[in-house]
Amino acid sequence: MEEEKVEKPQSGSILISEPFLGDPNFERSVILLCNHNEAEGTFGLVLNRLSNMKLSDVVDIYNDGFDVTLGIGGPVQYNTLHYIHRLPNLPQAVKLGEELYWGGDFEMLRTMIGTGLVTSSDIRFFLGYSGWTPGQLQEEIDKNVWIVNNNAVNKLFNLEADTLWRSILRQMGGKYKVLSNYPVDPRLN
Repeated sequence: MEEEKVEKPQSGSILISEPFLGDPNFERSVILLCNHNEAEGTFGLVLNRLSNMKLSDVVDIYNDGFDVTLGIGGPVQYNTLHYIHRLPNLPQAVKLGEELYWGGDFEMLRTMIGTGLVTSSDIRFFLGYSGWTPGQLQEEIDKNVWIVNNNAVNKLFNLEADTLWRSILRQMGGKYKVLSNYPVDPRLN
């Protein structure tokens, strides 16, 4: 039997939690790694947890037609706002993959939103983030807490948050497709 190749995490990787994780902060989570550095640690955003807040609840926006629901990026520093987008011309944005960027000049972004140059399908905002100290993420991967996918970033804006975990696992095929059908509570099966 051929051994499966384990992908190494990098900036732009997707982490998919194993279905039996048991940590309510990360149960059935899909996390985009925005910065991964083995010497400095890792910073990521949970992509499939929505808050009950809108962008206008936390910052002034100058476009009444633009108000998006905020995601919960992770359990660290809920008082911080982060964003990923498909805006290659936003200054200071970090490219994470094909047509996927993280951060950038926030005042320029507010101007672009106010003038209608940004649509809600181009950007996602998050409160808080997920973080790992140096070596911590690799330890968790070695313990089979996370599945690493380096080929899903171009699909992130095309999949719904509530089905993202299942959709990415299904697209990965094989044993991952089987995992995508794992019940939330196997005792109820």
